[in-house]
Amino acid sequence: MRGRTKRVPNNLDALFLIPSAAITLQTAAGFTPTGQGAVCYRSAAGAAFAQTQDEMTSLIADDPEAPEVEVSRDDFGFTWLVVSGDPDNLADLCTDLHAVNTSLEAQGFDAGMLCSMVTFTAPGGRAVGLVYLYKSGTFYAFAPTGPHQRDNLTEISVRDHLAAELPMEPDLQKWLALWNAPGL
Repeated sequence: MRGRTKRVPNNLDALFLIPSAAITLQTAAGFTPTGQGAVCYRSAAGAAFAQTQDEMTSLIADDPEAPEVEVSRDDFGFTWLVVSGDPDNLADLCTDLHAVNTSLEAQGFDAGMLCSMVTFTAPGGRAVGLVYLYKSGTFYAFAPTGPHQRDNLTEISVRDHLAAELPMEPDLQKWLALWNAPGL
C-alpha cells in the first residue's frame, strides 16, 4: 500500500458538537449562527437516488415546525440540500443535517458525499462556513471575501478557537474552497 493514505472513518455524530462549538465561536470571535446549513453531494442517476432525495426532504419538511428545505446544484455539478431554520436552534439544524447524511449513507450513496456546512456571520456581514468533510471526518472553516478570494486568517483563527471542541482538519490542502456555497 505504498503512496496511499488510510481513510479515516467518518463520525457523523461529530455534527452534534456544533451547537457547543458555536458558543465558543460566538464568544471568542463574534460569529453567530445564521440558522442555515447544507449537505453537499454528487447526485446519482436513477430512480433509487431520486426517491432517497425525496425522502430526505420529506423527512425534514414533515416536522411540525419544519425549516425551509431547498435543493440546488452548483457550477461544479454538486447538489446542495439546504436547510434554513431558527438561528437559535442549532441542535435541530444539526439533527436535520445528520439525518440527510445518514440517509445517503444507508442507501449506499456515500461515495458521492462531499461535506456538510453550517454558516455563521459576524458584525459587518462577514460570513464563515463551518465545514465537515465527510471522507476525513474533520472540520475546517471557509471564509470567502469575494469571488474566488478567501480570508485565510479568519479560517485559521476559527480553527484555533475550535480545536479543543471539534476534530479540525490539520491538512490545509484539504480545506476546499466552496465558492458560491449556499449562505456564503
